[in-house]
Amino acid sequence: MSSFPALPWTGARPSTVPAPGASEVFQLLRDGQPRTRAELAQLTGLARSTVASRVDTLIRLGLVAPYGGAASTGGRPPSLFALNPGARVVIGADLGATHARVILSDLSGTELDSAQADLPITDGPERVLGWLTETIGALLARTGRSVAELAAIGIGLPGPVEHETGRPMNPPIMPGWDRIDVPALVQRSYSVPVLVDNDVNIMALGEQRFHWPDITEFMFIKVATGIGAGIISSGSIQRGAQGTAGDLGHVRVPRGGEVWCRCGNTGCLEALAGWPALAAALNAETGLTLSSSADVIRLVRSGDSTAIQVIRQAGRDIGDVLATCVNLTNPSVIVIGGSLAQAGEHLLAGIREVVYRRSLPLATEHLRVVPSLAGQRAGVLGAAVMAIAHVLSPEAIEAASAALT
Repeated sequence: MSSFPALPWTGARPSTVPAPGASEVFQLLRDGQPRTRAELAQLTGLARSTVASRVDTLIRLGLVAPYGGAASTGGRPPSLFALNPGARVVIGADLGATHARVILSDLSGTELDSAQADLPITDGPERVLGWLTETIGALLARTGRSVAELAAIGIGLPGPVEHETGRPMNPPIMPGWDRIDVPALVQRSYSVPVLVDNDVNIMALGEQRFHWPDITEFMFIKVATGIGAGIISSGSIQRGAQGTAGDLGHVRVPRGGEVWCRCGNTGCLEALAGWPALAAALNAETGLTLSSSADVIRLVRSGDSTAIQVIRQAGRDIGDVLATCVNLTNPSVIVIGGSLAQAGEHLLAGIREVVYRRSLPLATEHLRVVPSLAGQRAGVLGAAVMAIAHVLSPEAIEAASAALT
């Protein structure tokens, strides 16, 4: 059993905590670089005695620990302090349309253990979240970590989510999930913060954090059954007023005509470039019976000229929408992920062809359109990043500090 105090789920910063508090000192140590009290005092402008008090608080919370020793300039060597990533663990869960992936990580994002299963989201919240809570217990047991060390749980779902409440909102492929209180169901087993977001947002977080950490203007495009974007601007995920920011699949495209979409409108991008649309087009052209994105990918990779033409046109259609996004948000990097991204350069070539032609030259001067490096792990990594960000937020640190007094 951990001896560290619990880190509470927080709201506003407590008025009883003096400002600046322990969180200001902690944010300087969060990058893992060891620093002395003198360096912290210089960086914050606080008195040495105040810094010493804040560091002591962070040590008591278990979030900071002494680190080796610094070179002495005369007298006793100064002490170094750094983030203690093993103080707590978090769970990242990516619950997709047909799969479930879970990782247990420390506060630096280092994976400690993982699990996955073929688990349709259509099985409903009780079964899917029941599997999740059982798996969390198994991961904790296998790694020798206690429930008391679990600080937060991040979950990604394949549909619109009201991030503030963690409730799915009218998710089209998640029957039985509409407005379900996902955090409350999980908290029946684990009394920790449970943060929920849609799958594309967590993919963006995972890809950016682990592969593009210096990029603050970033888009992740998931191309699968549907098509969506995770948008990071000024280093923060952009969810919009109702959590639907980035729903590119239901933007009308020039080639859409009167093609019906499952949303009830016509001409939507998803109705032309999602894998069901591509499979239907190829079945009509070739007489085959493709029934999955994997079937489409296999045909493209076999060198079939019809499949290559169809996937490249899908890229052009996606590029039509992304060209507007580039002019509107001016990202530095656009990452293409999701199951159809496995089609490789044929899809990317179509996207680049239109984006670079239709977007403003200044917006594309340094723009990179690249395949996902995290691949299928982008979502689960991003869910862990979301949980860690909450645990190490200034509000959480201040509340935990106040609880010690």
